Amino acid sequence: MSKKNNSKSVLIKLLRYTKPYTFYLVFTIISAVISAVATLYAPVLIGNAVDLIVGVDNVDFDKMLPIIIQLAIVVLIGAGFQWFMGYCTNILTQRTVRDLRTDAFNKLQRVPLKYIDSTPHGDIIGRVVADIDTVSDGLLQGFQQIFTGIVTILGTLCFMLSINLGISLVVILITPVSLIVASTIARLCSKKFKEQAALRGEITALAEEYIGNQKVVKAFSKEKYSEDKFDVLNKKLYKVGTRAQFYSALTNPSTRFVNGLVYAGVGIFGALSAISGGISVGQLSCFLTYANQYTKPFNEISGVVTELQSAFASARRIFALTESEDEVSDAGNKVLTDVKGDVKIDHVDFSYTPERELIKDLCLDVKSGQQIAIVGPTGCGKTTIINLLMRFYDTNSGSISVDGNDIRSVTRDSLRLSYGMVLQETWIFEGTVRENIAYGKQDATDEEIIAAAKAAHCDSFIRRMKNGYDTVISNNDGISQGQKQLLCIARVMLAMPPMLILDEATSSIDTKTEMKIQNAFAAMTKGKTSFIVAHRLSTIKNADTILVMDKGKIIEIGNHEQLLAKNGFYAELYNSQFKKS
Repeated sequence: MSKKNNSKSVLIKLLRYTKPYTFYLVFTIISAVISAVATLYAPVLIGNAVDLIVGVDNVDFDKMLPIIIQLAIVVLIGAGFQWFMGYCTNILTQRTVRDLRTDAFNKLQRVPLKYIDSTPHGDIIGRVVADIDTVSDGLLQGFQQIFTGIVTILGTLCFMLSINLGISLVVILITPVSLIVASTIARLCSKKFKEQAALRGEITALAEEYIGNQKVVKAFSKEKYSEDKFDVLNKKLYKVGTRAQFYSALTNPSTRFVNGLVYAGVGIFGALSAISGGISVGQLSCFLTYANQYTKPFNEISGVVTELQSAFASARRIFALTESEDEVSDAGNKVLTDVKGDVKIDHVDFSYTPERELIKDLCLDVKSGQQIAIVGPTGCGKTTIINLLMRFYDTNSGSISVDGNDIRSVTRDSLRLSYGMVLQETWIFEGTVRENIAYGKQDATDEEIIAAAKAAHCDSFIRRMKNGYDTVISNNDGISQGQKQLLCIARVMLAMPPMLILDEATSSIDTKTEMKIQNAFAAMTKGKTSFIVAHRLSTIKNADTILVMDKGKIIEIGNHEQLLAKNGFYAELYNSQFKKS
């Protein structure tokens, strides 16, 4: 295991998250010490009481009463600080995992889109939700049991050594057996819990994938195929989980066996010492109690070690996310203002993976107010150009500039706010219709929101909703895909940025409404630089320039009439859509 991912390194990283709550950590340790001392002092008092009742007619009631009062006070102190320790531990743990979850979610806002695109979304969700819950459970048990366990072990040894050195040595000599057993089991558990955490992420990703696309599964009658695929992964998880739990279950019986050895050793040597007059019966009673108290923390720590191994396995996955590479920082702090919309693509090369070349030596000079349509077969690089314009991905070579400014020299926020973007994939978040439309312009007035909705031809269906613009909707709500897309179009129409990107923006809208939307787009794009990706060539006939792409290159360029006159690739595409049967 690499140094970066070993348990010690993970523990140090987790402890860094507890640093702001050192106050609670200190009081947890203090409470553990006081509680353990109080618990360990109780057997001494009980042993003294036993010595007062040994023998016929040898009960000293006058001396018993103060011991009973002291015992009651000690028990109350121990219980009180035990509760306070649990209180501090809970606050420490919950605030720590809150910060960890916040960092994990915030990291997702900073990673490049390449990370999101290449990692199963279910796996990312599993890290932010399930893995952090596992860390929480491990920390909660770990802090409580380890603190009290270590203090109890050390305190018990001190008390035993103060009573009788010989019997204490018996306990100390048997202790390594318990340590060897615990470390062996921990090593076995660590490997299996790590595998279990990884498989849990895979099965979460698979479930998210199939649940989100259940209509497609049913449309192709692939229910059995889906069940079989899930079953294979589920059986792997079952197998690894069973082994992890098997090794974990060895902890209790193994440590109990060692406990039995310690108790038997103390009983035999203690009884021989009591017979020879080396210790009193009360002290023997005290020793036997200590033998149980001494071995109990080993049981608890051994048990919590398995929880910690599971927590560490989950923590590694979380830190793999939080320590992943951030999106490349803005080269400068220059902010785009008063954007005219002159866009230049200069000898750009780009590929998502090194082994597969996509865009090669792409050049384009777009003047302010021009409407540029991009057409071509699937996979030719149309949407990739949009990704590069928005700087979702950076070019491998060459440059893209806006109004003469290289987009790598300006802030991403100012660049992206200069574009209004409507994608084929709609996104509606849980909130009111008004909030969804005003997503790109939070200070918009009701009049502006309604005007944008009317322009996008969605005002009528909004008003038919139960609460109109105050109706709470979500991406999984009962509204249709076409209605969602109209809301997304209204969102851009409200923001009215200086440049527009329309990537199959009307793909889910009926033909009649599409004609109305095209008229709205014509008004909205007037005087604005616009990039339109379309498969339906009828929607881009009025574009100033049409780029015909194939295999990452522009193979034809011109307006609709010019390209038809060439009778080339574009003409073939156009005629294939409108050819009479």
